[in-house]
Amino acid sequence: MKQLPKSFYTSDEVVSIAKALLGKILISYIDGEKTMCRIIETEAYRGPDDRASHTYANKINNKNKVMYEEGGTAYVYISYGMHHMLNVVTSTEGNGHAVLLRAVQPIEGLPRIKENRKIDHENYLLTGGPGKICQALNIDKSMNHQKFYKKDALLQIWDDGYTVQEISATPRVGMSIHVKDAAHWPWRFYEKGNKWVSRPLNPKYDF
Repeated sequence: MKQLPKSFYTSDEVVSIAKALLGKILISYIDGEKTMCRIIETEAYRGPDDRASHTYANKINNKNKVMYEEGGTAYVYISYGMHHMLNVVTSTEGNGHAVLLRAVQPIEGLPRIKENRKIDHENYLLTGGPGKICQALNIDKSMNHQKFYKKDALLQIWDDGYTVQEISATPRVGMSIHVKDAAHWPWRFYEKGNKWVSRPLNPKYDF
């Protein structure tokens, strides 16, 4: 098993990276405990032409400025004032691309993950959703700016040689009418048939 190098994250093709992250291992060292989870669902966001991205039209503020850092940086933000969301910044510095981690499959540390989530399920109800991932792994905004490729990072991404056999692509989840055509872009990717994938499996929009 090997840690993904910085070069993995620096391509301008955020959609390709979102698919390439499927099957990789997210390792966390938080509160003195190690957890390992396989990434099985992602979403791509591309600035500045993606209306669903926090960096649409090259907008920059205190919340999203980490998205303009170099690829391989963690971007953690709070959604709806309560749910932390973990993203992997991609491309070179200044471009504003990122991949949202939407679902993971626990490999190591399952008892602690269940304790953090306060439920005893072993399917998508446990870690199938970006907010659930962060709650399960105790990820909050203190993890902002972590470098996934550094040996001493509290959040790391590794490759254990696993290959996803079939990838499903759907529109991204939770898009609103305000993002217009970007709501229909098929930039959500997941391992087909994996019980840890978040719901809905096939989101639909009624404009």
